[in-house]
Parts: sequence; C-alpha cells; structure tokens
Amino acid sequence: MSIEEGTKLQISQGIQSYFNSADSMTVITNNGTTVQFLLSDGKGHGAMPVDHLNYLMKRSNLTIIPNKRTLLNSDTEEQIS
Repeated sequence: MSIEEGTKLQISQGIQSYFNSADSMTVITNNGTTVQFLLSDGKGHGAMPVDHLNYLMKRSNLTIIPNKRTLLNSDTEEQIS
C-alpha cells in the first residue's frame, strides 16, 4: 500500500503512549524509505521507516482515516452505476 503525503492515520489506544498520546498523525513526506509525520493537537512530529509504518498498519495499530473527498467520489460513482 502506498502512503501519500497528506494521508491521515488513526493511532490505536495501545500504542498512543509511543506517540505522545496523540490520537492521529498526518504524513508530511514519503521518500520511499522514510515517512515523516505530524502528530495531532500539536503534540510533535517524527519519522519512521516505511517498512515499520506498514507493519503497524498490518497489526491494525495504525489505520487510514479516509478523507472526505474520497468518500464523496466513491458515493458519486455508486449513484452513477
């Protein structure tokens, strides 16, 4: 799965302590090797290898929060069909 800039991720309760108790993060940059992110509520920033981010997503410690534009586009396509 490709993580793009601007992707927002929900942080599960079990690992929030590792992320300054933030409940979400937003990806700032992804150079293919490392992902930089901002934590919600101004709780900081950081970086991690893409492989580790994918591992956390596989374990459901991080989940993608779909943005509103994506949801609107998918609803429109369903109505057209």
